[in-house]
Amino acid sequence: MPKRVMQGVVVSDKEDKTVTVRVERRFTHQLYKKVIRRSKKYAAHDEANACKIGDIVSIRECRPLSRRKRWEVITDGA
Repeated sequence: MPKRVMQGVVVSDKEDKTVTVRVERRFTHQLYKKVIRRSKKYAAHDEANACKIGDIVSIRECRPLSRRKRWEVITDGA
């Protein structure tokens, strides 16, 4: 089964080897036909501590690394 990949913005890099990424999705309301934005935050593993606040990153699903971390940051070289 392929791993899910999402794109988002880094909103926190205070933890060691971990970044918090806000992923935004847009959809149309069924009744009112207005475009709605919803966002969710994910804790992602950043081995090199390379990501800073405001960076646009891609995250990929991975094995559980801790209680909250199930995502990893995809580097450009991989």
